[in-house]
Amino acid sequence: MPTPPDRLDALRESLARFVAERDWDVFHTPKNLAMALTAEAGELLEHFMWLTPEQSRSLPGETHAEVELEIADVFLFLLRLCDKLGVDPITAAEKKLVLNAHKYPVEKSKGRATKYDKL
Repeated sequence: MPTPPDRLDALRESLARFVAERDWDVFHTPKNLAMALTAEAGELLEHFMWLTPEQSRSLPGETHAEVELEIADVFLFLLRLCDKLGVDPITAAEKKLVLNAHKYPVEKSKGRATKYDKL
């Protein structure tokens, strides 16, 4: 189910308010946000390290809850980075899907995990 734009806008506003209340904006440079985003993505990845594909699909309840929080961290840092750079993440994702459709035509890429330049 699509996320209504007003929910994304409300989250963006809540995040900006959270940051402003703590005077953290000075730390939220694009470089720092990109680094924090990468660090949080690494924390997310830790939960999957050494798991089999099947284990990664059926995480135990506590691990699933921890993964959910790491996903939230990644998403919040990404949203903050978008705001700092003036990027609409929905528009950017829509553009990227169109580009990927051209790079990965169904007839060449269906069922294959091959990079576009090797198709």
